[in-house]
Amino acid sequence: MATALVIENDPTDDPRRLGEWLTEAGLDLEVTRPYAGQALPETLDGYAALVVLGGAQHAYPAVDGSPEDAWLPAAEGLLRKAVRYQVPALGVCLGGQLLATAHGGTVGRSAAGPEIGPTLVARRDAAESDPLFALVPFLPDVIQWHHDEITELPAGAVLLAAGTHHPHQAFRLGERAWGIQFHIECDAAMVADWVSANGDLLADLDLDPDAVVSATAAVLADVEEVWQPFAARFAALARGELGRGRSSLPLLGP
Repeated sequence: MATALVIENDPTDDPRRLGEWLTEAGLDLEVTRPYAGQALPETLDGYAALVVLGGAQHAYPAVDGSPEDAWLPAAEGLLRKAVRYQVPALGVCLGGQLLATAHGGTVGRSAAGPEIGPTLVARRDAAESDPLFALVPFLPDVIQWHHDEITELPAGAVLLAAGTHHPHQAFRLGERAWGIQFHIECDAAMVADWVSANGDLLADLDLDPDAVVSATAAVLADVEEVWQPFAARFAALARGELGRGRSSLPLLGP
């Protein structure tokens, strides 16, 4: 079975539903937890895909110039290798930001403020020819939880989805690497944990904690309807199957 390396940057953001979808689609997951002292591999040899999850860290150095966490530069290095050697890669929230910064993009505190809870993002025209996003609807449901945002995409990146106040919601870099600002892995319990740990933030934003959790629960079926097939297409690409057969999408179009 093809194996995907999954980098879990934060114990509160595990693969959860995304991990289930990838496993169901035929990928074996090797989850590494660098926050718990587990080392990242130096290369992607033997891995069919790379997934980098979210976390509370920042994709830019701390005030003193040091990395937010010691392993983040190594994670960026693996993302560069994924693009260079065309290993399918998916960066989620922080992971998407790291994909951007690893290739010359910039990330900073969002000028529009934090984005919390279920929202819609808008698919861009370039998604029509993208192997993962071509079948995503025009306004898919997603879960948001971020303070930072990608302020400038890397040179050559293709913008695939945007938001009104946070414009860089999804992008592709090269042929087989994708970054998404939003979360597709969450279930209601994960968001409830985030809500419980961020009471002051929600109060500052005038958001009712119970309403955030209930609103998340209400859209989970819609999230699954769109993003489980998305995850299956990513798994098919990792297994070398996407693009085979008349009914499959091309790797890139036209």
